[in-house]
Amino acid sequence: MPKVLPSTPAPAGRLGRGRRVSSTLAEINIIPLVDVMLVLLIIFMVAAPMMQKGVEVNLPVASRSQEMGEQIFVSVPLSYKEDSRVFIGDEPVRIDVLSERVRQLLVNKGEKQVFLRLDGKLEIQDQMDIFDRLKAGGIEKVGIVSKLPGER
Repeated sequence: MPKVLPSTPAPAGRLGRGRRVSSTLAEINIIPLVDVMLVLLIIFMVAAPMMQKGVEVNLPVASRSQEMGEQIFVSVPLSYKEDSRVFIGDEPVRIDVLSERVRQLLVNKGEKQVFLRLDGKLEIQDQMDIFDRLKAGGIEKVGIVSKLPGER
């Protein structure tokens, strides 16, 4: 709707118009906003995979390893020797509550199995301690995750 402004008095000798009509911009131009939002979306889509970082575990190499589906993974990093902490998925868990935490996770699952991702530089005694805690938590099967030669 055009906005009608009162006219200013015309200087002497000039013919003035009775009223002056001007239009106002009553809507927001959203095209620059959409452009900025799309650029931000692309930036976050590119940056999000780089920000995901899991527990750093140097897996041992096996020539016949295979991919696995949706399972529970217990990761044991090399720092286990200092802090006695393992990871169930991405959640840090102290070794003394590992058996109870695993028991809680698998209470509704029919197959009581976990997959263990051990750092290749851990001692056998540390690995056996973790196996014992998992068995005390009711785990029937423990799989050890490895990687193919040349895989990172």
